Amino acid sequence: MDNALYVGLSRQMTLRRELDIVANNIANANTTGFKVEDLMVRTEAAKPARTAGGPAPIKFVLDDGVIRDFTPGALNQTGGTFDLAIENQGFFKVSTGEGERYTRDGRFTTNPEGVLTTQEGAPVLDDGGGQITVDPELGPVSIGRDGIVTQGQVRVGKIGVARFSDLASLRKDGDNLYRNVGNETPQSATDAIIHQGMLEGSNVQPIQQITKLIEVSRAYESIAKMMDQTAELSRSAVERMGKVQ
Repeated sequence: MDNALYVGLSRQMTLRRELDIVANNIANANTTGFKVEDLMVRTEAAKPARTAGGPAPIKFVLDDGVIRDFTPGALNQTGGTFDLAIENQGFFKVSTGEGERYTRDGRFTTNPEGVLTTQEGAPVLDDGGGQITVDPELGPVSIGRDGIVTQGQVRVGKIGVARFSDLASLRKDGDNLYRNVGNETPQSATDAIIHQGMLEGSNVQPIQQITKLIEVSRAYESIAKMMDQTAELSRSAVERMGKVQ
């Protein structure tokens, strides 16, 4: 295969991956707490597939991972008792069967036992790592800006909010959750402000992402056309050589 085809194919693979990421951003433009993602690429030098062009290496384009923008989204009023949003940096802590996870999605509810949970049933943790249980008989639930949960004059718990100095240690884990894959120990986000009856919207800019989707699609088509032309030139050269012989 011609070197140009190898290089073009490597770029097509990264563009296909980028297309999937941009499409996912658009699909989650209205997902609570979703953070926009982008693909990182890098070049890698390699020996040419053939030596006729000289010793100079060629460069392939490779997928170098996904980068995530944790800029806070807009806060939207809902009025829901257990709808919570974080102002400033920080993540709600939840308990799953595979360990502690983190989220900006504050669409919480209670299970039949009164335990505060995510929509998927994972318990929301307090600042000490325990569960928060509310009792309907104690009256309406109030959650302060400091995260303290009260019913009447009774303190029920305090919403746990974790902070990471290196956000690159967080990886997506499904259900709008993140897991800590680094060696960093999360710290308590003491400056985080909790807003009851509000949710954080996605930080996706739909128009920007749609524009990017078009650009990526055109780049993919352009490279496909270049590869077709290169292949056609190779076929023509082989045919001409055959006729000369």
